[in-house]
Amino acid sequence: MLLTTTDTVDGRPIRRYLGVVSGDAVIGANVFRDFFASITDILGGRSGSYEKSLREAKEAALDDMAREAERLGANAVVGVDLDYEAVGKDTSMLMVSANGTAVVLE
Repeated sequence: MLLTTTDTVDGRPIRRYLGVVSGDAVIGANVFRDFFASITDILGGRSGSYEKSLREAKEAALDDMAREAERLGANAVVGVDLDYEAVGKDTSMLMVSANGTAVVLE
């Protein structure tokens, strides 16, 4: 399954548009991850545990979107957009949404 942020794929004309597809993943804050992230904030640097969680959530959202596209008979999703939103009580969770248009490429 080809996923692209562009509206077209060079050399592969779109034969059919199958509709908008999406995938979502929600990750919660973890007390230990939060503790170590706060230390990182104080000392400076990047929070590897949060970055890993974000990557995993992004991949899960993209995988869900791709599975939905496959169910429709698509071989690609164009115009992919990723959105991140804090949700839940006290915005303690992060939602990653992937959206795009399922298509059949030549």
